Formats: sequence, structure tokens, C-alpha cells
Amino acid sequence: MHEKIVLPNGVRLLIEPIPHVHSSAVGIWVGNGSRHETPEQQGISHFIEHMVFKGTAKRTAAQQATEMDLLGGQFNAYTAKEQTCYYARVLDSHLPLALDLLFDLFYDATFHTADIATERSVILEEIGMYEDTPEDLCVERLFSTVYRGNALGRPILGLPSTLARMTGAKLRKFRDTQYLPEETVVSMVGRFQKQDVETLMAYCSRMKGSGHLSMTPAVYQPCVTVRRKEIEQNHLCLAFPALPYNHPKRFALQLLNAILGGGMSSRIFQEIREQLGLCYNIYTFGATHADTGLLCLYAALSSETEDQAISAICTLIVRLLQDGITEEELHRVREQTKSSIFLSMESVTSRMNHLARSELFHGRVMSEAEILAAYDAVTCDEIVALARHVLDFQQMSISVVGQVGTKAHYQSLLRPFVQQART
Repeated sequence: MHEKIVLPNGVRLLIEPIPHVHSSAVGIWVGNGSRHETPEQQGISHFIEHMVFKGTAKRTAAQQATEMDLLGGQFNAYTAKEQTCYYARVLDSHLPLALDLLFDLFYDATFHTADIATERSVILEEIGMYEDTPEDLCVERLFSTVYRGNALGRPILGLPSTLARMTGAKLRKFRDTQYLPEETVVSMVGRFQKQDVETLMAYCSRMKGSGHLSMTPAVYQPCVTVRRKEIEQNHLCLAFPALPYNHPKRFALQLLNAILGGGMSSRIFQEIREQLGLCYNIYTFGATHADTGLLCLYAALSSETEDQAISAICTLIVRLLQDGITEEELHRVREQTKSSIFLSMESVTSRMNHLARSELFHGRVMSEAEILAAYDAVTCDEIVALARHVLDFQQMSISVVGQVGTKAHYQSLLRPFVQQART
């Protein structure tokens, strides 16, 4: 059972002791991400996340790396659309030093000019890596088009032109104004002592500032986007507007996603890959945000089978909307989903992530009994009604990368299903 502590400055601590393990995971989750950047600031949140590992007033970058390796655990960070996370997992005997390392980089990164120039080059290489990863490029282009004109559609890594303008002063100012105590959740799970909790509280009490961040609501806009690339396979992503992460129907949406393409027994995997043999890699996934969301289908296939696959996928969706789902399907994906969630909870890092994400995004942590009850309450009729709301071909988008046809070609493939939806 976890304990929630709200400090006077507004930072929320979530503490869960697990005495029988020999490790601890601690994470600092800040409710700031690429959605909170202006067009001129694109990539600054991610740049800061990189720069905190380039040295502090107390440690050089080499000293940081040496001490982290000495502990034999894991130190890392990542930036997303609506949050940035810094985390560590170490043996409980190393927790005091791990906390010192983690909060040192969080508070006291130096942002030296020479290091900024070096890390800018690293991030440009990272952008190039994404450009060379068709799956990522396909999804990135989809987001940038369906949310065009909004920060949610901008790349987390930023652009070469915006990265070129980053300075230490700009990074420091952004961090000091955007990393707010009331938008920060710190979670610690595993084996630790009372003194470790007191130390954690002392570190978190140092955080300054007040208030909450705001962001411009995103509006989904249907699109067809194509990008020619000389690669062997075509990579396509189909998308429908879905639900924000706090929507009461989110549990039904997760089960709908699982029925469509969440595993090897899913409808899309069985029909498109196993029965028709039109692709090797195919699955569905959801992307949820504060005010919007997407339900997506990704596939990698040859340009020769692409047209047939798109038509087969759309036909499969039509059958689901017309015929509904079976109790056996619902039972299977419900047990699959619950098992996946609770098996992951046996990891202290996963539990740490679960506590922090729940508090940051939902304002509370649901008990295991509540989570089970929420999934068990979903009915076949509820999933079908949600599917008929979400899987609207008039709102369907498609992104394709590879040996692509024209936009008009893909629009012609989708047109019969769009017309059917109108009737």
C-alpha cells in the first residue's frame, strides 16, 4: 500500500515500501513536455533532459557517469508530449547516493556552452536516426499532420533550426519557469529506510515556483500524408480520433484496441497476417493525452500487397461494427490485459511508474481492486458502441512511408468506406 505526502511547496510524493526486494526505484515526474513549448522553443524540454547528464556544479559529466556505473543500477530520463521523467533503480544499500545523484542533476545542471554545442550534435544525430527508422517516421508524420498547427503535433526532438538557437541561459530559464512543484510527482518504490524517505522529502522541498502550466487544446484533423523513401517495405499508420486519458470509457477503449490488434489472437493479426499473409508486422496502439487521443493501426508490408491490405483492414473494421464482438473475445482480451498489467507490477520500476503516472495524469492512484472492477464492468455492448463512435471512416487518417503512391491513390482506396459510413 502506498502513502501519499503533499509537501508545502506542492510536490506530491508517493511512497510504497516492498521490504522483501533488494532494490528501490525512484522517479521525478514533471508535468512539462513538448506540448508546453512555443514554436521557437521546439525541442527545449528534450534538450534539457540531455543536458542534465552533462555535468553539475558538483560533478563533471565523467564523474556522473562513473558514479552511476559504480552503483550498478540504472539512471535515465525521457521526454514525452506532456511530461518529463528522471529516474533511477539501484540496490537499496546504494539508495542514498542514488538520490544525491538524481537530485543533483535535476537541480544543478550547469548547461555550459561547450557542452550545449556537443549535445546539440548528439540530438541532431538522434533526429537523423528517427529519419532512418521508417516506423517512427510514419507515426511522427501522422501526428504532425492530424494535429497540425498545435504543439501536440510538433516533434519532441525539435528542429535543427530551433536547436541552433538554444543557449544555457534559455535552457535554465525554461527549466526554472516550467518545472513547477505543483506539476511534479516523485515516487519511490522498493526497499528503503525511514531516513531515505526523510532525505527524499528534503530534496523535494527545495523545489521553487508556483502555479500550473497551460496548453492550447488540440483539434484532430483527418489527413492523408505520404513520404517517398527508398526502402524495401512500405510502412503505414491508420488512425482514428479516440479518447483523452481521463475519459470514463478508457477501459473499454483498451479492450477494443486489444480485440482489434493487441496480440497474436487479435482480429487484425489473425486475418491480415495469418490468413491472408499480407504482412509480417501489424498491430494497433493507442495514444492518449489530456484533451484528445488516437487509436492507430501500424503495418509494414510490400508495396505490392499494400492496397489489398488496406481494403482488408477496413473491411474487417466494418464487420466488427456490424456484427459486434463475442463474449469469448471479451473474456480473452480482458484476462490478457489484466495479466499484462499485474505481471508488470512485480517490477519495482513499473510500480514506480504506475504510481507517478496515475497521480500526474489522473490525480489519484486506483487500487488493484478498482482496476480489476473497471475492466470486469466493461460489456460487449459498451465496446461495440464505443467502436461505432471511434472507428468513423469519415475521420480516418493515413500516413505512409516508402514506395508510396499519391495522396489521391490512398484517398481512392478509403473512399468506398467513407461513403458507406455516410450512409
